[in-house]
Amino acid sequence: MSTLKTPFRYDYVGSFLRPEELKQARADHEAGHIDDAALKAMEDAAITELIAKQKAAGYHVITDGEFRRSTWHLDFMWGFEGVGHKATERGLQFQGEAAKIDDTFLTGKISLKEHPFVEHFKFVKQFEDENTVAKQTIPAPAQFLEQFIMPMNAESTYQIYDSEEQLVADIVAGYKQVIRALYDAGCRNLQLDDCTWGLLVDDRNTQFFATDEAGLERIKKLFLEINNLAIADKPEDMIINTHICRGNFHSTWACSGPYDAIAELVFAKENVDALYLEFDDARSGSFDCLRELSPDKKVVLGLVTTKSPVLEDKEKVIARIREAAEIVPLERLYLSPQCGFASCEIGNKLTEEEQWAKLALVKEIAEEVWG
Repeated sequence: MSTLKTPFRYDYVGSFLRPEELKQARADHEAGHIDDAALKAMEDAAITELIAKQKAAGYHVITDGEFRRSTWHLDFMWGFEGVGHKATERGLQFQGEAAKIDDTFLTGKISLKEHPFVEHFKFVKQFEDENTVAKQTIPAPAQFLEQFIMPMNAESTYQIYDSEEQLVADIVAGYKQVIRALYDAGCRNLQLDDCTWGLLVDDRNTQFFATDEAGLERIKKLFLEINNLAIADKPEDMIINTHICRGNFHSTWACSGPYDAIAELVFAKENVDALYLEFDDARSGSFDCLRELSPDKKVVLGLVTTKSPVLEDKEKVIARIREAAEIVPLERLYLSPQCGFASCEIGNKLTEEEQWAKLALVKEIAEEVWG
C-alpha cells in the first residue's frame, strides 16, 4: 500500500472532464437502454484510462475523476438511507446559468448501510504504485447539513427531525461510518469538499440562509462543529484535507467574496491537515486571510483556473506564490487548479487537451518554485 501523503507540490482537486462516450452511457442507463453492468463496465474503462493519463502527466495522486457521479456532492448524499431526490424544475442558480441538478431532500431519518463510494475507492486503490496514491473526495459534513437546513428544505427536514442536534448527530454518525469503511478499504487520503463557506462569505449570505447577522454567526460555528465532530476520532495515519470554493458549474460560479469572514474559524480551528483554496480571480480576495492559518496546516493555492482554457502567465503565478509566502512559509505552500474540471457531469468549458495543458502548467510552475 502506498504511504504517500497529500498534498503534493503540484496537485489537483479531483474531478475531470467526462469523455463523451461516458456521458452517453450514463444517459442511456438513465433511459433504460443499458443495464447497471454495462454502465459499470464503461465507467471502469474510462476511469482506468484516466488514471493512466494522471500518471503519464507526472502527478502523484490518482482519482476516479468523479466519473461515477452526476455531481460532486449530491450522489454521496444519495448513498444514505433517508435521502431522496428527483429531477429539478428550477435548478440551482449560478452566475448567468441554472445548474439542472436533482432536488435532494430528506424522506426519513439519516442512516447508513453500505456506502457505494467505498467500492468506488477500491477500484482506484488497485492502481496505486510507488509513485502514486489514491485520493477519495466527498462533500464535507457541513455541506451535507447545509443541503437540508437551507430554506428550500428546512420545513420538510424538521417534519422528520425534532431538533437540529438530532440531525447533526445522525450526519456525524454516518460520516464516521463512511470514514472508517474507507480507511478499512485502504484510504489514507480523504478530501472534504466544502462550498458552505463560499455562501457564508458572499454579500447575499443572509438571503441564502434566510437569517440575520447573528444567525450567520451561529451557522458558521455549527458548520465548523459538525466538520470537526465527524473527523474527531479519525485514524492517526489518515490524512484529511478540505477544499473550499465558491461554486463551479459549466465555467460559472455561485458566490463571491474573500475568505476573511470565515478565516478566524476555519483556517485556525478546522482540524484538517491542509486547505485547498480558491485564489484564481478577483472574486477570491487577497491572501490576507492566510494570517489566520494555524501553524500545523498546509495551504494548496488554487491559482490556475479550470473555468477557462486560457493558460495563466507563469511568471504572474510565481509572483503570487511569492506573495503568499510572505504570510505562510513556502514549505507549507502547494499549487493546484482552484477547483475540479467537472464538478458536475456537464464539465467546464474547455477541451480535454486544454485540461491537461492546465495541469502541465501547474507542474512546471511547482517544479520551478520548489525544485
